[in-house]
Amino acid sequence: MAVLKVIEVLASSEKSWENAAENALKHASKSLKNIKSLYVNEQNCVVGDDGKIKEYRMNCKITFEVK
Repeated sequence: MAVLKVIEVLASSEKSWENAAENALKHASKSLKNIKSLYVNEQNCVVGDDGKIKEYRMNCKITFEVK
């Protein structure tokens, strides 16, 4: 039987939602092993004075196996 743990991570990117998710995974994998999934819980963005998206942000949950 596997034991799984879930942590919540906030991530951002100036490029895209996908890049923000990759940033979350890249940063979490520095200290976590056996990552199994990343679930995007919430997304939002910051809009600049020019009316364009300045930053993509997401709140996600990362599941990993505890050995």
